[in-house]
Amino acid sequence: MYAPETHLALHHARAADLRAEADACRLAAQAKRPYEIRTRLGWTLVELGLRLAATPRPVTA
Repeated sequence: MYAPETHLALHHARAADLRAEADACRLAAQAKRPYEIRTRLGWTLVELGLRLAATPRPVTA
């Protein structure tokens, strides 16, 4: 079994690892933000294209 000091040291080490991982995720999310507008614009164009393609055309005789 672990001594209380050892358990506390392991807890602090794991907490530091989790904080570092959270910081890395936060930085990665911030780095992707310039593409956010391009992504939204792209999906808007896809949606517009699908609406145009799905619109029934009048039949000319």
